[in-house]
Amino acid sequence: MHNEARYVCDSCGEDVEVPIDVSAGSRQSYVEDCPVCCNPNVIHVTIDEDGEPIVRAEAEQDRA
Repeated sequence: MHNEARYVCDSCGEDVEVPIDVSAGSRQSYVEDCPVCCNPNVIHVTIDEDGEPIVRAEAEQDRA
């Protein structure tokens, strides 16, 4: 089981490492600002059957 995983920022392409909280469940989504370009990303985390995290990110859209 891994405590960290990586995603690619949808805005700047930076490879970003994030901590994984397995106690939050096998499917998680949250918003995090990229540490490089500061644009918000919606982070989606899925923990597979072997306990391996799968992380993807997409740009957060304005909800005006």
